[in-house]
Amino acid sequence: MRWKGRRQSSNVEDARGRSAARTGASAAGAAQLLNFVGRRFGIKGIIVVVIGFFLLSRLGILGGGGGAGVPMQSGSGGGASDNPVSNERLAFVSVTLADTEDVWNQIFQAGGQRYVEPQMQVYTGRTNTACGAGSASMGPFYCPADQKVYIDLGFYDELEQTFQAPGDFAQAYVIAHEVGHHVQNLLGTSGKVNAMRNRPDYNQYSVRLELQADCYAGVWANHNQRYLDAGDIEEAVRAANAIGDDAIQGRMQGKVVPHTFTHGTSEQRMRWFNQGYKSGSPNNCDTFAGSYEQL
Repeated sequence: MRWKGRRQSSNVEDARGRSAARTGASAAGAAQLLNFVGRRFGIKGIIVVVIGFFLLSRLGILGGGGGAGVPMQSGSGGGASDNPVSNERLAFVSVTLADTEDVWNQIFQAGGQRYVEPQMQVYTGRTNTACGAGSASMGPFYCPADQKVYIDLGFYDELEQTFQAPGDFAQAYVIAHEVGHHVQNLLGTSGKVNAMRNRPDYNQYSVRLELQADCYAGVWANHNQRYLDAGDIEEAVRAANAIGDDAIQGRMQGKVVPHTFTHGTSEQRMRWFNQGYKSGSPNNCDTFAGSYEQL
């Protein structure tokens, strides 16, 4: 991906190495965090978060006021800005976000709508969000309550080493996917899915939401072709393949449990990204039409 020397977004907040003040997390914020973890990791993820908060509270790490705030880890030395690798990654995600702004502003304008650009916070370790406490262990995520994409740049090491999905366009795909969730938030899709949270088939709607975000990432790639290098799309598809629910469950649990899927299989994620890329139109990203079995 040809990105160096190009426009960087002004909507990026560099919070690397910054210590987040302890604040009392509101009940609403805690609920939003559990909802997010449940959608991404299922009931086991919620259990881990609850146990973690309990243990940290007992140790006195969390406490005071009306709830527990999680402090963000501080960078060492003179701060993360002294790290040339981190600085280059910050410039890269800033250019990538700028590209998504250009594409989605154009698409929304063509449809007679106004695109509200999301913010992005680049942080280290942990951070406070309007959706509750955020952690690098959650990977990049989007918080609809404050319309921000959050990312710890160390995730890109994990993407390359753990998920075997190297390449700058694989990294760009991750950002484009989270921006896809922002598009869903603006269009009201996320709110409709969230309203189904108590339904027994909610996980199926979570999968549909995630696959649509993959498709939107493909739409962005289609409109950004002038900056692509040979092999870039293969990098994105490789990343989509590596982070499918079946691939992750197989690697971490040794077995695959389809009814707990929240993001879709590797095959589904690759196929819907390609659908968006080949068509270039969000109108071809309706993952909510048809039966779940045909996704």
